[in-house]
Amino acid sequence: MTESHPTGPQLTERETQLLAAVPDGLYVDGRWRPASDGATLTVTDPATGAELKRIASATVDDGVAALDAAAGTFDAWAGTPARERAEILRRAFDLLIERAQDAALLMTLEMGKPLDQSRTEVAYGAEFLRWFSEEAPRVTGRYGPSPEGTGRVIVTQHPVGPAFLITPWNFPLAMATRKIAPALAAGCTVVLKPASLTPLTTLFVAKIFEEAGLPAGVLNVVTTSNTGPVSERIIRDPRLRKLSFTGSTPVGRKLLEQAAGGVLRTSMELGGNAPFLVFDDADLDKAVEGALVAKFRNIGQACTAANRFLVHRSVADEFAERVTRRVAEFRMGRGTEDGVTIGPLIDAAAVAKSATLVADAVGRGATLRLGGTPAEGAGTFFPATVLTDVRPGSDLLREEIFGPVLAVVPFDDEDDAVRLANDTEYGLVSYVYTENLARGQRMIERLATGMMGLNVGVISNAAAPFGGWKASGLGREGGAEGIHEYLQTKYTLTPDPRL
Repeated sequence: MTESHPTGPQLTERETQLLAAVPDGLYVDGRWRPASDGATLTVTDPATGAELKRIASATVDDGVAALDAAAGTFDAWAGTPARERAEILRRAFDLLIERAQDAALLMTLEMGKPLDQSRTEVAYGAEFLRWFSEEAPRVTGRYGPSPEGTGRVIVTQHPVGPAFLITPWNFPLAMATRKIAPALAAGCTVVLKPASLTPLTTLFVAKIFEEAGLPAGVLNVVTTSNTGPVSERIIRDPRLRKLSFTGSTPVGRKLLEQAAGGVLRTSMELGGNAPFLVFDDADLDKAVEGALVAKFRNIGQACTAANRFLVHRSVADEFAERVTRRVAEFRMGRGTEDGVTIGPLIDAAAVAKSATLVADAVGRGATLRLGGTPAEGAGTFFPATVLTDVRPGSDLLREEIFGPVLAVVPFDDEDDAVRLANDTEYGLVSYVYTENLARGQRMIERLATGMMGLNVGVISNAAAPFGGWKASGLGREGGAEGIHEYLQTKYTLTPDPRL
């Protein structure tokens, strides 16, 4: 693998201008303003460690003010015709597409992913705005006679209420639009708290909504380094009716406990431990290509990233050799540089975690074929790594790696593969490579995951329901199902009009 580390923290003129254009305040009730105590947080470039921008860091009172705004505008927004809500979402889509290059560059600066991957995320994230602009007018109910014939059953859908949305640092644009769009389409108002590591992209998106004509108070954004107290105060407020969170399972469990007091509607998109199964009849060319995107997209920092590569023993060596040759060609460096495949991990803790998991696996008998050692120099870089013959009990088989580490485990037959794949508390996504149609259908039935890629390495799509089973979460984002996470059902019985 070739390496290219930045020589210094210098920003280009375009980067400097882009950062200056991003608001540095909280967005509350249609106004950009500082934190009530003047506190700020610093956003840094993980490729260099240099400061990018200082922005407001909300206090608990600021969080309450944001919820005040969302609660105060809820009735008006819920009563806004669906077509009007749809048109605002569509205008936001158009504006985001128009400014896609700026959004992508901003994301790369604060998160580190290669620029081509940031462009892909902008296109993907924008689709949620378009998709839910089309779903907003399609919220329907039903009407019909009761079985006894004595009355009429009317079923209607209503916005659940003010929503608190918590987004992660790894997909700062797509995770924001994936939550904001269905909430607004359904008629809910929003308080959004982005991750403190990558808040700038979210502020960029909020500015787009402001320009698209979204009324004041419908979307409120609080950036903060005081995450726990700010979030808990909002969650425990009786005016809040919906909580949506994307992040780790341990944090999700804690938030669910807090949400229990108010009996909140919750959507939880949590951790994963995705198995990637390669059977002996797989097309290895396709399997290798799928493996590279399923593992190394976003530098491995994705809940959908393949975590365990379960490969039939008869093809395990050839698969590993092909993958290793391809990974050796990767280029590591700052995501803004041409040809970079592996950008920096988000912070030093992420580098230390990857190094610890690799060391544990090697200590238990795995073979290190490539990488495995943190890069020296500026930034938080960890090279793409390939391990083979990973032994049972290795920590990286249980934990979500969240880094560019590809671990190969051989299996002997289909039952063995399914047993290994399902041997985890998580159940977000699985990947299967086989040319046997019947086997593919069996995997759909047998693998305990909420999503599956059959001979494909990327499954995310705005028109499809994203979500997991078991400890990987509750609810779905995207697809026709996504808007229903922000709706509640009312049943009304009326007398038979003929009586």
